[in-house]
Amino acid sequence: MPTTQRLAPLLAAALALGACDRAVEPYVPGEGVEPPDLSRIFPEGAERSAEREAAAQAPAAAPPERGAPPVTAAAEPLRGTISLAPDLAGRVPAGAILFLIARRGESGPPLAVQRIPDPELPLAFSLGPDDRMIDQMPFAGPLTLSARLDADGNATTRLPGDLQGVAAGTYEPGASGIAIVIDQVL
Repeated sequence: MPTTQRLAPLLAAALALGACDRAVEPYVPGEGVEPPDLSRIFPEGAERSAEREAAAQAPAAAPPERGAPPVTAAAEPLRGTISLAPDLAGRVPAGAILFLIARRGESGPPLAVQRIPDPELPLAFSLGPDDRMIDQMPFAGPLTLSARLDADGNATTRLPGDLQGVAAGTYEPGASGIAIVIDQVL
């Protein structure tokens, strides 16, 4: 057997023992974990560390039951009316679907949506937390509102001939008297 093959295991063991220069202390059951003293390194971070430590020692809230709706602050719905501009009265396609959409800001994904088949305009609406796309997203403003009469019923398509309107301004939950006039042809 060549010398290198006999020395390989010994060399590997020596490297493994010499590679770890860290002192490893034995595990003690029940031993608490103490946060580092940041005041020595970051004098301004010491008080934040103390706040985090106090928060970590506070009793934790019980996690929600699996399948239970998320706990969110109660928010009032937005209320108003959707109407159609008189010059577009003859352009509403038969079987159109009305999509009422609330977004945070001018663009971005919808926060809340209602799908209303065969709407009779003018239509009083109430759009609130129950209409959110994602339950974990808080129903909070400022919100922009738009309405679209969609011929194919698919919310993701915007075909030529679809009709839409946007409410002027932004609104906080609980706002009422909001007017949306469908006055644009795509």
